[in-house]
Amino acid sequence: MKPYFLLKLTFFSFGFLTAFINIIEFICVKIFQKPIFVHLYLVKKKLPKREKKILQNNSSFYKKLTPRHKIYFEHRLTLFIRRYKFISRDGFSITPEVKVLIACSYLKLTFGMRRYLTSIFDKIIVYPKSFYSVITKQYHKGEFNPALKIIAFSWEDFLAGNRITNDNINLGIHEFTHALTFHGKKSNDNGARLFYSVFLEITMFMDKKERIKQIKNSNYFRPYALTNRLEFIAVVMEHFFETPKDLEKAFPELYRKIKVMLNYNPG
Repeated sequence: MKPYFLLKLTFFSFGFLTAFINIIEFICVKIFQKPIFVHLYLVKKKLPKREKKILQNNSSFYKKLTPRHKIYFEHRLTLFIRRYKFISRDGFSITPEVKVLIACSYLKLTFGMRRYLTSIFDKIIVYPKSFYSVITKQYHKGEFNPALKIIAFSWEDFLAGNRITNDNINLGIHEFTHALTFHGKKSNDNGARLFYSVFLEITMFMDKKERIKQIKNSNYFRPYALTNRLEFIAVVMEHFFETPKDLEKAFPELYRKIKVMLNYNPG
């Protein structure tokens, strides 16, 4: 056979296999609300030693992973840092620590998804402190702007969210949840669809007046959670990662839905 014919046949076979897997997974997600598989890498990228040390010293999520899943996490972190452009503002310096910690926030949310990278944003802007938004005319600690494909953070507030791990305030988790919700609405990927379909289930949870009353009376979520549905899911996600046992006890139905949404069990 001629080389170009073999190449064409290979591409056809790969395309057919991909389409077949997508169909089977679509059915699997519909019935069992889980992807067929999550981690499959022909070549695993290695994280540079400096970045790996930062990861080991600063990520409790990473520390709890099995040795095999740590390798997967490092692979994903390497690709995330290569994929997205980090931009500094107001004299702030983008260091390897900044990139690793921001990437970790995103990867915690997407570690149960096979297709974890998104094109919903392509730039990550970091300010030293809260910043003024010309759109809202207010100071923000974080912002997701889908029109400009930007995620923005105040490093001071992002870092506080990482260091205090039991106050259920985590800026990275909060803003990346907004981005993933938008991604789920727009994407045809099965994992993204699952994320968004459970988000819609949670919005129905909020449609019931008795549920809203229960949430208010519990004083469990901070008042900002009831601003709107997008803010509610972002706040719930902060609780899920920081105090999962408390969330499971207070709102077991929400807890179960988030586990399905992320295909992840905090244990």
